[in-house]
Amino acid sequence: MTATLFERLGAAEGIAHLVDDAVAAHQANPLIKTRFEQIKDMAHVKQLSREFFTAGSGGPASYTGKGMLAAHKGMNVSEQEFLEATDDIIGAM
Repeated sequence: MTATLFERLGAAEGIAHLVDDAVAAHQANPLIKTRFEQIKDMAHVKQLSREFFTAGSGGPASYTGKGMLAAHKGMNVSEQEFLEATDDIIGAM
């Protein structure tokens, strides 16, 4: 049987590291760090991110946050910011 992406990413512990590394990369990224400096409850954002990546990679958790469009409504995220955030996440993987 083939391992799920969740398992290949290191299961819950691996997802937690991935989220921590991605957030650290976002906070250091000069093109998007100001967006992350404004977050008041980073622990909550990290929890939702762990749920999102766990659910999306075949793990046992359900995602309890808003959909992507609703979560980012009104933020006017540019294409460049989106690509930077995606690159940070891929780098964390």
